[in-house]
This record gives sequence, structure tokens and C-alpha cells, in this order.
Amino acid sequence: MERLKKVIEQYGRWSELTIYTERIEAHAFADFSHAIENAKALLETIGKEICNLKGVELEATASINSVLKKAFTAIGYTSSSLVVQISSALATIGQNIGEIRNDIGTTSHGKSLEELKERNNKVDELTREFLIDTTVIVASFLIRTFENENPWSKKETVEAKQLYTDNEPFNEFWDDSYGEFEMGDYSFPASEVLFNVDYKAYMTEHQAFTEGDEWKE
Repeated sequence: MERLKKVIEQYGRWSELTIYTERIEAHAFADFSHAIENAKALLETIGKEICNLKGVELEATASINSVLKKAFTAIGYTSSSLVVQISSALATIGQNIGEIRNDIGTTSHGKSLEELKERNNKVDELTREFLIDTTVIVASFLIRTFENENPWSKKETVEAKQLYTDNEPFNEFWDDSYGEFEMGDYSFPASEVLFNVDYKAYMTEHQAFTEGDEWKE
């Protein structure tokens, strides 16, 4: 689960998925039926979010297998036969997780007291580890592939670059401090050099200037 948690942390848009990872870890042994329910919900949520972001419509009653297949298609994996085979296999695993969830879940169907008591014994420890590890692999693959193939969708704030002439008070202050730089027959104000050579440094110095007392003098 640590691998998936790192992926979620790396791509902030998926931070809400931690509610599922925490539940899976908490119930992996004490109540595996609850853990597998959340594993299924985790995969469905990722698939539906990818389809939503890519404008792919899903039927209200779409199975987890259908959701995952459409998610892979939405990412753009349709031309390579190998990728199609892999995506289909992963989607089938997701479907099997859903079926196991229905078989051992405490709320999916009514169960006798004996069935309720023995539900966890239907899945041995190695199978539990396999199912959890598989969930991590499928979820991580979907998230990382989507983010790598669709950088346009990352929620990043890009600061609009200011014009050099927008900051005359600072420019004058910087020029008074450092003068002009001469190169043969050419000379350039220090502020203009800084603006064009290292814009980020220019804005850092500008911020320090506006937050200080220099501009008030």
C-alpha cells in the first residue's frame, strides 16, 4: 500500500483516495470483506474520474470491468495490441475483486450468522496479500499513466509573466544600486538585465523591494 500512497501524494488531485487506502490497511486482516469493498471502490473511483476528465460517458450501471476498460481507452491505449491485452487483464482482475467482494461482503447480500462468522476464512492470507498488491498495482498504473500521458490536466497555477515596464519604482531602485552594464558599444540597465536573464530572481527581488521600505523613500 505504501507504493500507492506515494503515487497519491505525488499527484495531489487524487488525495481523496486516502480514505480508501486507510480503510484497506485498517481492515486487511480484521475484516477483509470491508477491505476488499474499499479496494473495489478505489478502482472504480479512479476509473470513473479518468473517464470524467477525458469526457467519456459511463452507464449508471456500468460494472467495474467496464469502467476500467473505458478508463484505459480514455487514456489513449487503443493502438497497441500489447497494451490492450494488459488493460483487459487488469480490468478482469478488477472484476474478480468485485465478485469476491460480493461473495464475502457483510452488506452486499443477506447472510446467516455462521456465514457471517466464517466470511474471512474464505480467503487465505496469501490470497489476501495478492488481492491487495494487485489493487495497488492497478491503481498506481492507472494514475501514473493518466498523469504522464495527460500533463494538460494537472491542476497547476501558472503565474502570468509581468512586463518589464510594470515595475518602474523597483527598476529605478535596482538601477540606482547597480548602474548599467556595458558591453562594447552597448549598455543595459541592471534591472533590465536581471529581468531578461533570470525572471524568477527578478520577481524575488521585486517582492523583497515591495515588502521593504525602499519604495517608500
